[in-house]
Amino acid sequence: MAKVTLLDGSTLETADGITAKQLAEQIGPGLAKAAIAARVNGQLVDLSTPVNGDAAVQIITPEDDEGLEIMRHSCAHIMAEAICSIWPDTKLVYGPTVEDGFYYDIDLDESIRPDDFERIEEKMREIIKADKPFVRKEKTRTEALDKLAGDKYKTDNISHTDSNIISFYSHGDGFEDLCRGPHLPSTGRVGSFKIMSVAGAYWHGDPTQKMLQRVYGTAWPTKKDLDDYLYRLEEAKKRDHRVLGRQLDLFSFNEAGPGFAFIHAKGMIIWNTIVGFWRGVHNKYGYQEIQTPIILNEELWHRSGHWDNYKENMYFTSFDDTSYAIKPMNCPGGCLVYKTRQHSYREFPLRVAELGLVHRHEASGVMHGLFRVRQFTQDDAHIFCTPEQIESEIIGVIGLTFEIYKAFGFEDYRIELSTKPEKHIGSDEIWDVATNALKNALRHKTIEYKINEGDGAFYGPKIDFHIRDCLKRSWQLGTIQLDFWMPERFGLVYTDRDNTEKTPVMIHRAVLGSFERFIGILIEHYGGNLPLWLSPEQVRILPISEKSNDYAKIIEDKLKDAQLRCSCDLSNEKINAKIARAHSQKLPCMLVVGPKESRSNTVNVRIRGDKETRTVEIDEFLRMAKRKIADKKIDLAFEIDD
Repeated sequence: MAKVTLLDGSTLETADGITAKQLAEQIGPGLAKAAIAARVNGQLVDLSTPVNGDAAVQIITPEDDEGLEIMRHSCAHIMAEAICSIWPDTKLVYGPTVEDGFYYDIDLDESIRPDDFERIEEKMREIIKADKPFVRKEKTRTEALDKLAGDKYKTDNISHTDSNIISFYSHGDGFEDLCRGPHLPSTGRVGSFKIMSVAGAYWHGDPTQKMLQRVYGTAWPTKKDLDDYLYRLEEAKKRDHRVLGRQLDLFSFNEAGPGFAFIHAKGMIIWNTIVGFWRGVHNKYGYQEIQTPIILNEELWHRSGHWDNYKENMYFTSFDDTSYAIKPMNCPGGCLVYKTRQHSYREFPLRVAELGLVHRHEASGVMHGLFRVRQFTQDDAHIFCTPEQIESEIIGVIGLTFEIYKAFGFEDYRIELSTKPEKHIGSDEIWDVATNALKNALRHKTIEYKINEGDGAFYGPKIDFHIRDCLKRSWQLGTIQLDFWMPERFGLVYTDRDNTEKTPVMIHRAVLGSFERFIGILIEHYGGNLPLWLSPEQVRILPISEKSNDYAKIIEDKLKDAQLRCSCDLSNEKINAKIARAHSQKLPCMLVVGPKESRSNTVNVRIRGDKETRTVEIDEFLRMAKRKIADKKIDLAFEIDD
């Protein structure tokens, strides 16, 4: 007999060598029906895999992230078989999963076109309906190379693994592919799927190699899940911040500076509103604000470690026979500010924030509106503290971060803890201390988090904050990075209680990350319909005719005196045309005024997204609007008090 420990900590006595499928059946019929794979002692395996000896086991279902990925990978194999059956000359390269789907790279002289998708999908439906089992076969490395002799793609795949056991998966009659696995128990377990697109892709991304065809697909547990995903894609197109940025006159790009955003006047209103809120929160949490130069000499970047670890992403210049770099990060400048005077443990923790303009070289092919630019403003901060203060400071940063996200309407988030990468500086002991400090802070806040092995910064482990927008897309925004190394490189010290000099701990952190990128996320999250407190123009007064222009100007002056951002449409157009224009510019609120409103000192309020209008006294409207702005209400519509 063997003892199996389940994910919830409970244990089962089982026969030694029982398969994962049999274990699921022993746990319960409901789980057995849903099961598609298992995790045994941390390793994902097929349900047919024996569980030998005492083991920790998790039964995987399509509801799990790993289960969905397994289903998508199995669907990729089914798509590959369908393509090979339609085009027998197809050579398969590889077919991994990606976010929300999968792709397969193929070598085929005939072009696959969107018109072919339905034919491929029909063949896939036949394969799924046949419900053939996925069967794993293992061979030695030598046997596998002999079996695949002459297939340059598959032998190359084998060359990139160190394992001496090479696995193959087959399903149905005749189709087999080199694959690490695991897979679904059978083809019939695939849910709903769709082929999305086809594109060109070089083998290994090398433009000297042959251009392959990359066929993309997506798969979901149910048709509803697939329909919801396709709906989100269509909504994302409507919300494209690049289109809305032009439509709403917020920002632009120009070939004179590829990857450098030009923020327009209306965009700067959003920018400055965010900055004002950001500064208020940071003042509340005890931060000082500084500004450091954009260009600093080469010696500084050698000292910081960026020259050896980040040089390929930096821009350079020279003058007065000295080489300089345009800063890609703000932290070295923060260290220089720290060194301008002596410090004592009594002033710790020292929290220093900077809205720093940084430049990073990005390949032209990856730039994407405000989401990926070469110049951006990062809301950095560096906290200098003693080792004993690390945990409490990280707890404070987490609290500040959540407070800021909530104001913008982001309360759906996940946390990742990234550990030591292969390319790093500092000793293993220092990395262990830093990583444990981050873990302890997360546990103190009772926050669930995912370990992201090997994805830390080169100078320390980090916590990353990922938020989800209204379309359930995930965005990495904030980060907290613990750094024992840079303070040593810059010779930073403080006088401790025993009157000796010690090196402070340095915490790097950002909340919004790139301001440019965050504004792009906001635009898409709200579809351009920004909350009242963020909207560049909060209210527009619309006189019914020229006779009401004077009253409209009186209302405008009153709103401006109350610090509302507003304007008056005094054009000669009909009122319906004025309303339509205001709607197209996604204004939160319109005040329609005519002779009736002028006589009663009222306004007719039209709220964005609300078909009903209401006539109220101007002072009542002002009270409501100011309260909504002060409370930073995030709802797209707002109501007038009865």
